[in-house]
Amino acid sequence: MPRLFTALEIPRNAAMSLSLLRGGLPGARWIDVENYHITLRFIGDVDGRTADEVVDRLDRIDRPEFQLAINGIGSFGGKKPHSVWAGVSPAPEMFALQAEIERICQRIGLPPDPRKFTPHVTLARLKSSRVDDVVHYLAGRGDFHTVPFTVCRFVLLSSRDSVGGGPYLTEEVFQLREAPAASGTVSQRIEEKSFI
Repeated sequence: MPRLFTALEIPRNAAMSLSLLRGGLPGARWIDVENYHITLRFIGDVDGRTADEVVDRLDRIDRPEFQLAINGIGSFGGKKPHSVWAGVSPAPEMFALQAEIERICQRIGLPPDPRKFTPHVTLARLKSSRVDDVVHYLAGRGDFHTVPFTVCRFVLLSSRDSVGGGPYLTEEVFQLREAPAASGTVSQRIEEKSFI
């Protein structure tokens, strides 16, 4: 059974901007552009019945779409860095969606996620990268940011056993409620919905 997790997709224009951060860090294994995402909740290896129940409950979520932007970069692992990531602007709607998904997972019997939700896009996995190299890499790219984009859906992704970083398969798509039109044209909304 594949590993499941819920995520937000990264629109094509933001993913292309993120791809410009690739390179310049020894020991980095860069994530393929089409695998960029923001993990909401790791579900893990579950049986078919549990997966169906997860899908059924996620399909009932009724939340509005919202705006996000990607800004800043950092690393996880402290003195032994293991990954480089791009940060995500704090949007209350994203945190509310993530919290509802967490409650759903716990209600169907999955253990609580032990990690605090830290929204980010993983850019690279690091193997034997020196701290000095990581610091130098981050220092030159700290002011990174994308233009805001509309999040109009979230997805259930699966991954097969691998080293991490994909490939991921979209198992289900869950639409968010369209917000009342405040600004922007139809063409902007269509463009924002085009994903990698």
